[in-house]
Amino acid sequence: MTALEVGNLGGIVAFFVAIMVGPPILLTIGGFAVKKNHPKTAKVLFILGAVYLLIGLGICGGLL
Repeated sequence: MTALEVGNLGGIVAFFVAIMVGPPILLTIGGFAVKKNHPKTAKVLFILGAVYLLIGLGICGGLL
């Protein structure tokens, strides 16, 4: 239980930040990767990335 001691919460904060911005970045990169061949799929990936970022910043940002 030393990883969750009250004095050292840097790892938990980094974990939440990675959950907030990691998947939207991956979805955006995936959108740019398929944009030339499948523009509708790219649009869906961009929208999913934006929605995930808004929800992640709202919920996880509220917890921090």
